[in-house]
Amino acid sequence: MLFPLSDDDRHLMHPAWVTIALMVANVLVFLYQLAHPEFTYGYSVVPAEITEGTDLVGEVAMKVDGKLVPIPQSPGPVPIYLTLLTAMFMHGGWGHLGGNMLYLWIFGDNVEHRFGALRFLFFYLASGLAATAAQIAVDPDSIVPNLGASGAISGVLGAYMVLFPRNQVHCIILFRIVALPAVFVLGLWILLQFLSGGGQIIGGEQTAGGVAYAAHIGGFVAGLVAGALARMGMDDEPETPFTRAIRRGEPSHPAYRPHPYSRRRR
Repeated sequence: MLFPLSDDDRHLMHPAWVTIALMVANVLVFLYQLAHPEFTYGYSVVPAEITEGTDLVGEVAMKVDGKLVPIPQSPGPVPIYLTLLTAMFMHGGWGHLGGNMLYLWIFGDNVEHRFGALRFLFFYLASGLAATAAQIAVDPDSIVPNLGASGAISGVLGAYMVLFPRNQVHCIILFRIVALPAVFVLGLWILLQFLSGGGQIIGGEQTAGGVAYAAHIGGFVAGLVAGALARMGMDDEPETPFTRAIRRGEPSHPAYRPHPYSRRRR
């Protein structure tokens, strides 16, 4: 199993402020969740609430493996559809938060620099909405709360794979740190999502907890599309110290050679 640690960011010339702000927002919302548990139940996305337009309150029983499992529900925002946004900044535990923020930190800055700050923010939120839509489509009657930044971050991963397929990603594998191309690391990640979530996606399997694989896949596909559109409209290789060095004929790291299909300013 690959565990990414970092990527090569030497071509980035300034901090990715939107990525940093999103990370801070996720941490602050999670701290608020710890102090107000009812917030988690009220402001998570419940598919049945979205499809029916009704805010569920109190305990609602759900049948899982032949047994009735009580799912607590709390009052949510008005209109209830605002949970589609609030749930993107909520998490189910420290591990859930930490894993998501690590992926956003590694891959978000590159995509933000390529899209630009405001367009990246719009793309991030749109990916999260696409991810939630995919999860709701799998089981529209589910009363299980869905929460987390995973869907939006999956969109970031999809865009990264299209825009930076040759970037080196440093990963832990078999207790060693190795550098692998992003297209391999992220391609393997999305393959595992398909393999792990196949039953849930095809059969609309309802469980009382676990990973929302359909959301991961939906967000990733949205990112692939956005990344492909961004690459099609890319007239020039982004200006960096490395592209300037190439134009001057100075040696540069091979990882930062212009893409063969890109054009450079003369």
